[in-house]
Amino acid sequence: MDSQHYLSELFSLAGRVALVTGGSSGIGRGMSEALARAGASVVMVARKEAELTAAADELTALGARAAWVAGDLSTRAGVREAAEQAAGVFGEPDILVNCAGINLRPPMSELSEEVWDSTMALNLDAPFLLGQRFGPVMAERGFGRIIHVTSQQAHRAFVQSGAYGVSKGALESLARSQAEAWSPYGVTVNTLVPGFVMTPLNRRLSSDPEKVAALAARTLVGRNGLAEDFAGAVVFLASGASAYVTGQSVYVDGGFSVH
Repeated sequence: MDSQHYLSELFSLAGRVALVTGGSSGIGRGMSEALARAGASVVMVARKEAELTAAADELTALGARAAWVAGDLSTRAGVREAAEQAAGVFGEPDILVNCAGINLRPPMSELSEEVWDSTMALNLDAPFLLGQRFGPVMAERGFGRIIHVTSQQAHRAFVQSGAYGVSKGALESLARSQAEAWSPYGVTVNTLVPGFVMTPLNRRLSSDPEKVAALAARTLVGRNGLAEDFAGAVVFLASGASAYVTGQSVYVDGGFSVH
């Protein structure tokens, strides 16, 4: 048996189209590259055009098929506009990765309605709306992959989880509801749960060397996460190899959650 051929058949994303929100930086950037290198045509959606352009240029230089859409996912109108623009690039996506997020965590007693609303809008409403737009179309075609990026705070409260933790917990519940609705039609829906990863989203913690060291010490592999640590997991969940995996929370955290 030709192992290379077998692995290609199992994990290849050739001919697939992927939409990655927050795809130009951090974990989203790493996943965009992984999906593109596995053969998918990737559309990255984020706010900052400079970062999007740089990311797309880097992927194109690798021989990938990549494009971007600048959009504001913090409003429902912005989500709908970005979704239609993204679908117009390479066609309707087969793979939807929701990685865009906001991480505002004031003390609970200081949590304002404004912070609550903005957190829910980007972290929960946008994935819901994108799922409503693309999930039924995936189901009609008989194949689809929806992957949400959540957080340790979806399962346990620490370092002022606040609205952020609530939004990520709700996102995991949304994944299960989407899986219940669309998995009978070939659409799997799962979440990836990171540990502590040095990304712009975690700038508040990553700027404190002592906290960074303490988090690494708590992780069983002895280090904090990197964006590239998510490459294998996202390709697996996006590929045909994961056809019987749905409604699950897959931890990519170096053992952080079990220590």
